[in-house]
Amino acid sequence: MINFFGGMKMNSIHELTSLEDWWDLWRQSMHSPVLVFKHSTSCMISSRAFKHLRNFQKVGGGIVDCYMVKVVESRRISNEIAKVTNIPHKSPQLLLIDKQQIIWHTSHWKITKKRIQKAIC
Repeated sequence: MINFFGGMKMNSIHELTSLEDWWDLWRQSMHSPVLVFKHSTSCMISSRAFKHLRNFQKVGGGIVDCYMVKVVESRRISNEIAKVTNIPHKSPQLLLIDKQQIIWHTSHWKITKKRIQKAIC
């Protein structure tokens, strides 16, 4: 189960490993925005995007909680996210969720530290 720290933002990326984690996160978005990163651990483009997300975390990570789902290892979670959000699956993919609404999303080469900062600030 995901631990939410009463609005205190963490400077790390938490992995979603169960559908329960996803649904907890979905409910949490009613109280504060969250970033969800769909990561393919076998893809070089995804590795590059993950690096940009980690770099964002270093400079602006206190702004929003970040979560990751490994799409190969956790296909069920990834599919559920696509179904619930009505955003077709891509990987890598980044979703900004606020109040159970997708307010911004991007994928592949468009996942950069600069674009993440712009979307959040």
